Amino acid sequence: MAFYAQLADADTLIGIWKMEEEEAELLARLPQAVSEGVEQYKATHRRLEWLSVRLLLLTLLHREESGEPLIGYLPSGAPYLLDGSKAISISHTKGYVAVMLTPPGQKPGLDIEQWGERVCKVASRFMRKDEITPSYHHSPVASLLVHWSAKEALYKALDEQEAVDFKAHLRLFPFAMAAEGEMEAQEYRSKAQRRYRMAYRLYPDFVLTWVKGPWPV
Repeated sequence: MAFYAQLADADTLIGIWKMEEEEAELLARLPQAVSEGVEQYKATHRRLEWLSVRLLLLTLLHREESGEPLIGYLPSGAPYLLDGSKAISISHTKGYVAVMLTPPGQKPGLDIEQWGERVCKVASRFMRKDEITPSYHHSPVASLLVHWSAKEALYKALDEQEAVDFKAHLRLFPFAMAAEGEMEAQEYRSKAQRRYRMAYRLYPDFVLTWVKGPWPV
């Protein structure tokens, strides 16, 4: 399958890929230089995620034939493009992968989370007392998933070498819960304690959140 969804604004491009291909099909569609490295993964689902991310990236950039750019990883685990043409954030959940591209020099943050009520059982680990979970369709699940996913996305944008506590260091300010929307967030991990503008969308199978950019403090 090609795109499940594609979002874009002035300087951000996001692509979502529904993983329906077999490994052989993905390998056939990727240049050899891009697919090299998949052998490090033994689990089938990890191999499919790894290959799908690279095919999605090349498709977003219209570089399916050239096979560039390739993805590298910093010591922190954060991905980057070897040619430096874009900044990148990657996420995956059951059946889907997502890629976010922004101009070089920025620190994008993207997260995709499968729907599930387990988030209600672990909410105390990441929800602060000053955060509000508005009901959506008479349930707190969507709001909790957005909070969790947004903090994952913000964590990637921070790219902190030291430990980040989602409850102590990351906060989402109250927002109206809908099928899609925006909200403000703040990090307390760095000295700058920066504010960010974030966005989210609810899909039938998953929640998607991303950082739209830092706010002046």
